[in-house]
Amino acid sequence: MNALTAPALAARIHPLLPQRDLLGECPLWDVATQSLYWIDGRAQLVHRYWPADGRQQQWALHAHIGSIALCRSGRLLLALEDDFHFLDPDSGQTTPMGVQVQHSAERMRLNDGRCDRGGRFVVGSMSMTPQSPTGKLYQLSGDGRLRELDQGFQVANATCFSPNGRWLYFADSPARQIWRYAYDPATGACGARQAFIDTAALGLAPDGATVDAQGYLWVAMVLNGQLARFTPNGELAATVDFPADAFITCPAFGGPALQTLYLTSISNSGNLLRSSHPDAGAVFVIDGLAATGLEEARFDDSQSPR
Repeated sequence: MNALTAPALAARIHPLLPQRDLLGECPLWDVATQSLYWIDGRAQLVHRYWPADGRQQQWALHAHIGSIALCRSGRLLLALEDDFHFLDPDSGQTTPMGVQVQHSAERMRLNDGRCDRGGRFVVGSMSMTPQSPTGKLYQLSGDGRLRELDQGFQVANATCFSPNGRWLYFADSPARQIWRYAYDPATGACGARQAFIDTAALGLAPDGATVDAQGYLWVAMVLNGQLARFTPNGELAATVDFPADAFITCPAFGGPALQTLYLTSISNSGNLLRSSHPDAGAVFVIDGLAATGLEEARFDDSQSPR
């Protein structure tokens, strides 16, 4: 089965808001407040939206934002170019965590990340130099420990965990490979990289991803305009089709029943991807998928700076 013959799901799709992002990424649904967070990494903005009443918030940062995570305290963890900060959404105040990443080459930054079920943040770096696999995969603990899990990537993406937290999924977009790692959510121990999905064989390039309650992996295929659904065994099960030049980037389940999928996209990445499509850069709302998501895991910031 390939991208051309996989069943296309009949879903209801519309943009969330009239606004368009330059580099929309990392949507997160906060069950506690019933609100959606996402970022425009290139514009250095964090967005928040309440679908129930249309309220919005926005915060401007001082650097490119690679990814964000919900914290147990109610704050947000921000992965910036080479360090981490906390954002208090009530006051708008940002606090540095005091953890610095020493990139292994020039023109690198942090990119995609996700919390494990034990409250650690797993985040990868990327190189902005073509054909330069100098990126690494890190694990950040709330007490400031930064551990290297793997290396040898160009663009870290698709970071997410199986429902029980015992598989870590991760991709390198230019390599067109999705791997998995055996993972212990209690200790954070991570096994060796294992081949999982060869998206090159499907003609697809993976970007951001999420997992539903049944363990299916939903992956945004940024260059093809397809949201692909894979079984827990790594088989392509179905797709949701978008215009190829909408450049979809990352999905997240949300809504009161966690049955709505939100999907960010790119209008101008500042690098290789630029589109004049009217929906490029939109946050898409997708209903009717007959799938239910999982509550987002939160970073344990109980030992972190306040």
